[in-house]
Amino acid sequence: MNKTQGKVHSIISNLVLVRTEGPVSQNEICFIQLGNERLMAEVIKVVGDIAYVQVFESTRGLKPGSLVEFENHMLEVTLGPGLLSKNFDGLQNDLDKMTGVFLKRGEYTNPLEEDKKWSFTPLAKVGDKVTGADWLGNVKENWLDHKIMVPFKLKGEYTVASIVAAGEYTIKDTIAVLKDEAGKEIPVTMIQKWPVKVAIRNYVDKPRPSRQMETGVRVIDTMNPILEGGTGFIPGPFGTGKTVLQHALSRFADADIIIMAACGERANEVVEIFTEFPELEDPRSGRKLYERTTIIANTSNMPVAAREASVYTAMTIGEYYRSMGMKVLLLADSTSRWAQALREMSNRMEELPGQDAFPMDLSAIISNFYARAGMVYLNNGKTGSVTFIGTVSPAGGNLKEPVTESTKKVARCFYALSQARADAKRYPAIDTLESYSKYLEYPEFIEFAKKNISDTWIADVNEARNMLVRGRETAEQIDILGDDGVPLEYHVVYWKSELIDFVILQQDAFDNIDGSTAMERQKYMLNMVLGVVRSEFNFDTFEEINPYFKRIINGFKQMNYSEYQSEAFKKYEAEVNEIINERKNN
Repeated sequence: MNKTQGKVHSIISNLVLVRTEGPVSQNEICFIQLGNERLMAEVIKVVGDIAYVQVFESTRGLKPGSLVEFENHMLEVTLGPGLLSKNFDGLQNDLDKMTGVFLKRGEYTNPLEEDKKWSFTPLAKVGDKVTGADWLGNVKENWLDHKIMVPFKLKGEYTVASIVAAGEYTIKDTIAVLKDEAGKEIPVTMIQKWPVKVAIRNYVDKPRPSRQMETGVRVIDTMNPILEGGTGFIPGPFGTGKTVLQHALSRFADADIIIMAACGERANEVVEIFTEFPELEDPRSGRKLYERTTIIANTSNMPVAAREASVYTAMTIGEYYRSMGMKVLLLADSTSRWAQALREMSNRMEELPGQDAFPMDLSAIISNFYARAGMVYLNNGKTGSVTFIGTVSPAGGNLKEPVTESTKKVARCFYALSQARADAKRYPAIDTLESYSKYLEYPEFIEFAKKNISDTWIADVNEARNMLVRGRETAEQIDILGDDGVPLEYHVVYWKSELIDFVILQQDAFDNIDGSTAMERQKYMLNMVLGVVRSEFNFDTFEEINPYFKRIINGFKQMNYSEYQSEAFKKYEAEVNEIINERKNN
């Protein structure tokens, strides 16, 4: 196809109006000529012969009359071996290949290594009938099996006409030739391109999530579980431990691939990710966590258009690995700044503003994006999943602002980070009573919990939550009426809720043992704590209650820091039971 040409008509910051000389499509990519530089841009609106394009670079020095060339394709990512252990920007430029400290305008790099040889093992054979996303072969990417697939864009059924023998090949070598029904031959390499704003739908079925995704974080796994292929979000003000929580999730969650999308984060926070992630140990393999991680970074001082693109780039890479039958965890930090990028572009286009000047269709945009996560059944019967957890940075910690409200409608899990808990050094600072997991109500998960955890698991979790509610209510009454102004039972209820808080909800992310807790251990500890909660105790005055429960809590804390079912663990367990029996009603 001939490429449509155009000329710059007018410029509003990084929104450029182009008078076109031919057909142009929504979301089509174009390049604007500025001296020796070519600036990449995306069509976001077409009115008559004027195309509104958002430029992914600074438009400083750009003038009306500059030449524009449209590329006949949408913003695409390159998919293939070599995506892991890489740092990309929102346009999938390899940041490690960039020259200089700051990104240069108009400098674009190839995301993959074209000359590197990969050890290819064929999985398909000549004569096999295949469709888009079927597996043709396998290469080892670090220590993971990276499947080479039939390009997602191919529709209908094809026959494998030829496939190369096992050996070393580059990503540009033809590894298979497919024939369509008309006999036309299609060469296939290890790489393919896919538009970022279009979901990859090459799967048989996408059921509701049912299997729990273990994260090792008790306040999530026990109280508000997220499921494999589920969605969640973490709002919270500055200093409440979002970064540490993200590191814990990426290290210990039951996922094969970790994708970090830093969209619009402050530069120092992104530097922290770049410096700390390569050093993190992977508890699953004993190697570096970085070997199964991809980082997409767009800091808040980069152009807004690139910030918006980064979340879509990350999700598309996640869907690619999902098509290989892998479990992907995508962490986006922060979707608030992605929404702010949408707001800036909406304002420049003079669209009718919604609440707080965000676009009117903000809820629909967020909903469509979150809907791309999920667990799927592939053509070969295997399953793959993308679990998405986004963080939201509401201005001033206001959870009623539009981005948080819109995200609440679509995300199934809500983990509210509390400033009060962070100030009290109760980490993770997730407020269990403000947070929720709608998956606890799913019949599929209730069935899974009965089979894999225990028959009474959901009831036990609800009992613990009810005790936390009662504990908060009694704490307020004790504050108002004083210690001696309420019955003894109020003090007992308060300290039983504190026991759940200290033993189950709080966790030391920097401890080798307490940093991650397996579900078997979580079940054991919850049963033991609920045993105390259900017990009746004898006290004569309220002064006896505080030190008594502190001794129990201390014993439980020592158990949390001991290897599960080790000698030390059993010793502390015996001490806790001894303390409980001192005042327990038999």
